Amino acid sequence: MFTGIIETIGRVKAVERRGDGASLALTAEFSANDIKVGNSVAINGVCLTVTSQNGNSFHADLGLETLKVTTLSGLLPGDFVNVERAMQMGGRLDGHLVQGHVDGIGKVININRFDNGLEVTLEATPSISKYLVKRGSVAVNGVSLTIIACGKTDFKVFLIPHTIEATTFKHAKEGDEVNLEVDIIGKYVEKLARPDTSEDSPPSKVTDEFLKRHGF
Repeated sequence: MFTGIIETIGRVKAVERRGDGASLALTAEFSANDIKVGNSVAINGVCLTVTSQNGNSFHADLGLETLKVTTLSGLLPGDFVNVERAMQMGGRLDGHLVQGHVDGIGKVININRFDNGLEVTLEATPSISKYLVKRGSVAVNGVSLTIIACGKTDFKVFLIPHTIEATTFKHAKEGDEVNLEVDIIGKYVEKLARPDTSEDSPPSKVTDEFLKRHGF
């Protein structure tokens, strides 16, 4: 489990294909005591297990499913990535609960630059968009962000200068693909309200208008 508060920006050293999977070699500003073999670490929002470690370098394996549903399949040596170690029980939760289980891939479709930050518009599939609500949380490449507006297939977030500088959003450009993970609470609520819900089900009818009509 993670918080969506990125600890450092790592860099890809090598990507080695192994059958249906791959091995990822990375460097990050961690000491030998900060990260150990067997630890969970989120790379661009994807939960991976450290398989070997030497100083500030470490390896993680990517399975077929991870390569299929995340952007990690497109990583190249030299690419920058967001890195967060797993949260500790009893620690502060400064972002929101992030599992590291990516729901799908979105795309940056517009970036507006302001003196006090970036307004980023992202495209998402209907199966993801149905869980997004204004002022709700979403993890974009592992970064916990608050949604400031959302439509049927797109949504907007705003990043303050600190978040931009502390994450790979400093390198973001229109057309970039990103990993998206919705707030797990929304999934549980839908499952309780609609036990027959599946990934192929139509968008939820519980909209802002529906909630207002019923006094919420």
